[in-house]
Amino acid sequence: MTVQTMVQTIARTLDQEMARDERVVVLGQDVGKRGGVFLATEKLFDTYGPDRVIDSPLSEAAIIGAALGMAVHGLRPVAEIQFSDYVFPGFDQLVSQVAKLRYRSGGQFEAPLVVRMPAGGGVKGGHHHSQSPEAHFVHTAGLKVVYPSTPSDTRGLLRTAIRDDDPVVFMEPKRLYRAVKEDVPDDPEFALPYAQAAVRREGDDVVLISYGASMAETLKAGDALAEQGVSAHVLDLRSLMPWDTTAVLEAVARIGRVVLVSEAPRTGGFVSEIAATIAEEALDQLLAPPVRVTGFDTPYPYAQDREYLPGPNRILKAVKRVLEY
Repeated sequence: MTVQTMVQTIARTLDQEMARDERVVVLGQDVGKRGGVFLATEKLFDTYGPDRVIDSPLSEAAIIGAALGMAVHGLRPVAEIQFSDYVFPGFDQLVSQVAKLRYRSGGQFEAPLVVRMPAGGGVKGGHHHSQSPEAHFVHTAGLKVVYPSTPSDTRGLLRTAIRDDDPVVFMEPKRLYRAVKEDVPDDPEFALPYAQAAVRREGDDVVLISYGASMAETLKAGDALAEQGVSAHVLDLRSLMPWDTTAVLEAVARIGRVVLVSEAPRTGGFVSEIAATIAEEALDQLLAPPVRVTGFDTPYPYAQDREYLPGPNRILKAVKRVLEY
């Protein structure tokens, strides 16, 4: 075990996978000598050189398109998009080409690539550096979507993504990059499966479900609820496509009350899909309607980003609503 931040474990995991498999390459803007805008590729250039750590032009379409070409020809590229907000110029390459390659080729071609992107708000980045676009990718058949909240989960899931034969959108909560340190397994084979939610807190009164940076706020709400004598069962989804329907439905059926937390905009957000699934599959076990605590249907603001984010106070109000229903 080594105590690391999330961004440190990303760099270390990339290093381990590049050492293990010479087909793994990294590409993106400033990922070379600079080590990426957040230093998530720090020192990789010095170890592996410009043929495997490739500084790209300022073109997301080129980054994702080149990564697809590399993947088709036997490499396993890990493409970095500096901010998830920047992915949209490359959106067509990702959803129209990368996601559909296996299907449209009848299984003759694979696209073993990872697209990493720092996502979410809380860093005063405004509307071009703070968005949470995960619903776009979850909605695209052919893509897997991962959104961890801890350094160790980041290591285990990033390794799984790199070794996957299908494309993975790997979303990283940038405001947690250096906010938390924890023991991270050094084992170069340590990996975590998709669709296996983590129980962050055991409880019997209400289920709280979240992922990514919102998990930190959800856990704070769980602590506050405990002080009030309310026992929260907190689930961290970790992967969004696929997601752990079994863990969610079992917890909801047992407890009957659920609050879903995400900083993405409310309309069409991924937690709405979870709420719909709960309504379809566990309606008879519910003691109150599922309640969502989310971002707002507005551009992400510059000045009031903390008001935009679903913090503990908003989560506590939602819990009060389901408890009093």
